[in-house]
Order: sequence, then C-alpha cells, then structure tokens
Amino acid sequence: QGESGTGKELVARAVHEESVRSSKPYMVVNCGGIPAELMESEFFGHAAGAYTGARKARAGLFQQAEGGTLMLDEIGEMPLALQDGTVRPVGSDHEIQLDVRVIAATNRNLTECVEQGTFREDLFYRLETFNLQVPPLRERTDDIHYLADFFLARFNARQQRQIKGFSDAA
Repeated sequence: QGESGTGKELVARAVHEESVRSSKPYMVVNCGGIPAELMESEFFGHAAGAYTGARKARAGLFQQAEGGTLMLDEIGEMPLALQDGTVRPVGSDHEIQLDVRVIAATNRNLTECVEQGTFREDLFYRLETFNLQVPPLRERTDDIHYLADFFLARFNARQQRQIKGFSDAA
C-alpha cells in the first residue's frame, strides 16, 4: 500500500525475482483499466462458446501466471471474489486448480474502504495476509542518491554518454 508513484510495482517485482518463483511468469495487471463486464473473463478465462464472440477457449490471467506471480495493481478497483487456489473459466463447468502468488497494490486505504462498503470484505480478507507500506520518496530521502545514480547509468547507456555524476547543487 502506498501513494501513486512510490514504487509498489518495483517492490512486487523484487519479491518475485528473489523467490523460488523467479523462473515462472511475473504478470502485472492494472485492475482499474479492465472494464467491469470483462473482468471475470480476463482473470478467469472462458470456455469456447461462453458468450457471443468466444470462438475458442482462452486462459485467464490467473492461469497464465501459473507457478509465478500475478501483481494486481489498483486492486481497490476490482470487484471480483477470489477463491482458494481455484478458478472457473466463464462458461465452464470445471474448476482449475492453480498455484499463483497474488500481490495486490493500492493507493487506497482498503480497511477504510471495507468499512465504507466500497471494497468487498471477503476479497479484502483473502488478500490481507501481509501488508507492506511503501512510503513516498519525500519520506525516504536517503534513496534519492541511489535513484539518481541508477537513472544516470540508464541514460548514459541509452545516450552513449559518459556523464560521471552530479554536482552538489543537483
């Protein structure tokens, strides 16, 4: 949990890359960017013929992330319920057992959202196993030097330059 731009996705990627799941898929989905009417199909997939235009079966995001990590960004925008380790594709009679780590990120206070009735309580308790606050950069000024060096190295490589560092004023 943290403000927009604090690096929640970078934290999630680091968790994935430093885990035994690092050789498996790491997928990020912006929950706020998926229309509500498509969410179930996007996350859980669908069977052939499940609805008009569904000519063939399609694996959902949970199934595509099998064995790896699915990072749900802007989880506060997602109205779906998650079940314990299984998904049922739209139009299918069968559940699929999955092994996926779910990391959810939000800039909202989900405890308050649950209390106000704007976020599903069942989904909140399924996700609330470990909460990590990512503070904004203004609260971790020691990181500025590391970030500046990182971006300098990146831009030097892109621009084929050899800028050595920053002035004290910069």
